[in-house]
Amino acid sequence: MSADAFAVAIVKGVQMRRPSWQLALRTGAVFGTVEAICPLVGWLLGAAAALHIQRWDHWIAFGLLLALGGHAFYTAWRNTGDETDTRGQTSAQPYAPKHSIWWLALAGLATSIDALAVGLSLALVQVPIVPMALAIGGATFVLVTLGVMLGQRLGLRMGRWAGLISGLVLIGIGCTVLAEHL
Repeated sequence: MSADAFAVAIVKGVQMRRPSWQLALRTGAVFGTVEAICPLVGWLLGAAAALHIQRWDHWIAFGLLLALGGHAFYTAWRNTGDETDTRGQTSAQPYAPKHSIWWLALAGLATSIDALAVGLSLALVQVPIVPMALAIGGATFVLVTLGVMLGQRLGLRMGRWAGLISGLVLIGIGCTVLAEHL
């Protein structure tokens, strides 16, 4: 359930100049919280709404991932790679956009929509939702935190190409989500 969130975290790490562990932990906490809330919401909606949610969830995830991937690709594309840091050194690191809590929550939601369906399924088989949601959120927290730091390393090594590739990966994940549900 956390694989797509891990991929998005790598993209965020690529976009960040020098993410600290504090920023990586914050990113992991936002994604983990959203990923834990979605199955709870799905469970609360119950089986009556399952068909309506399943009919649209893949389109919503596709649209959000397409927008996030397109933004990552555009940001890397417009970067000239000639940025200078405070020591006068030229940086090959991609342009680092703001990493607001709202952007992180939107990215977390894009990767967590499938968790709504999981919550619905768990309600149908009468599985206790709170321990499951905590496990899902905890796993996502760990993977996203590590993904941010891994992405930062990839960004340092690959420069602008890492941003271009990461944008395409997000678009690819969105297309895969859509293809699996059509």
